[in-house]
Amino acid sequence: MATPRVLSGMRPTGRLHLGNYLGALKNWVALQASCDCLFCVADWHALTTDYGDPSQITANIREVVLDWLAAGIDPARSTLFVQSDVAAHAELFLLLGMITPTPWLERNPTFKDVQENLKDRDLTTYGFLGYPVLQAADILIYRADQVPVGVDQLPHLELAREIARRFNHLYGETFPEPAALMTEAPKMAGLDGRKMSKSYGNAIYLADDEATVRAKMARAVTDTARVRRTDPGEPDHCPVFDFHRLYTPEGERDEVARGCRSAAIGCFDCKKLLCNHLWEELGPIHQRRVELAAAPGRIEELLAAGAVVARRAAEQTMARVRAAMGLRR
Repeated sequence: MATPRVLSGMRPTGRLHLGNYLGALKNWVALQASCDCLFCVADWHALTTDYGDPSQITANIREVVLDWLAAGIDPARSTLFVQSDVAAHAELFLLLGMITPTPWLERNPTFKDVQENLKDRDLTTYGFLGYPVLQAADILIYRADQVPVGVDQLPHLELAREIARRFNHLYGETFPEPAALMTEAPKMAGLDGRKMSKSYGNAIYLADDEATVRAKMARAVTDTARVRRTDPGEPDHCPVFDFHRLYTPEGERDEVARGCRSAAIGCFDCKKLLCNHLWEELGPIHQRRVELAAAPGRIEELLAAGAVVARRAAEQTMARVRAAMGLRR
């Protein structure tokens, strides 16, 4: 049985935080053991919302790849590359755009949501409307069997499947329909209780050192009803306890919950214990990142090698596409 091919990617919007790690990256690391994995830094996708100031994209590519490698993405087992280093993505995007009905794009559930959340930018652009077609091209050009997605990303993948079906109907069987590889993203609150996000300034980053992690956690919001040290608290109302659920062993976690409810421990002690367990996972990642950052040329070498592999696979698909459509080249 052939090894399933997996394609996934991230936009280079800066350093990755703990929510990115738990929601996607940690799963990518595990998939390397059983799948042929291609991981793409989607820099063209970053332009769909950040076209007004693309000055940080190149630097952000390096930051993202550093985080990938530090977390355990292994270039000996996976192909890492930058989207714009494989020009065939743009060619397939163009051709798929020719056959994709506009209403398919207008019904995209995130189309209006993103516009609402980014009111400071003009997103009435063709690139923003059509980014799901580019996303479909990213997937289909490698004939990926599976795409890791969360529930909120399912509509995007279904659109890629619809585009593949339409192409196959018009020109003959060319693309497999990629299946969703569902990933359960654990609840990850930010330090202020909202969803962890760069834009909220409430994130713990994989690049943070231990002192920074502890300082950030010391400022984290707890049960707002617990005003004084002697007040009993409720762990179910405390964002910090969400971290305990992920990182503290069950027995200790139960002790923390009892101590909180009886006011036997304060928030300082609760956070100190949490950081000890949190750093058990983040510490090795941070150390690897420091070592990798000391050799910046290595990142470029890895991406150049990955681009060669990706271009070869993409060109094989494009030869089939051009033949199916009766194009000259």
